[in-house]
Amino acid sequence: MELRRYLPSDLTQISQLFYDTVHTVNAADYSKEQLDVWATGQLDLDNWNKSFLTHYTLVAVVNNEIVGFGDITMEGYIDRLYVHKDYQGQGIATALCNALENAIESDQFTTHASITAKPFFERRGYRVIRAQQVSRNGVELTNYVMEKNK
Repeated sequence: MELRRYLPSDLTQISQLFYDTVHTVNAADYSKEQLDVWATGQLDLDNWNKSFLTHYTLVAVVNNEIVGFGDITMEGYIDRLYVHKDYQGQGIATALCNALENAIESDQFTTHASITAKPFFERRGYRVIRAQQVSRNGVELTNYVMEKNK
């Protein structure tokens, strides 16, 4: 596996990976209605690209296929961290998260973790600050504000 910086040409693969991962991996913790508003299949690609270019963004690649991606702000907020549905449990999220955390000069890291991702972040030393409900198109989704000191 290779980790490298994000390129705008990665966006098509990333958008499909995001949709597929949410609708399979997160299906154990969220309803179909919740999954449909979380990952609609209609991403604002221009906004995602701008966000990825503003943040420190990495992709994980195996055999020229993007198998994971993550991004972090300069303040230490992990915005997105997703691993391809067929590559779960292979250390890709750990490698991405290690690289993201090591790239930023911050004393503290934060994220808004899904129910599914919460145990991963807890194993990394993050603690839950609070559970919260996020509304998307009138549908409530639970996630967790989590933080870790460096």
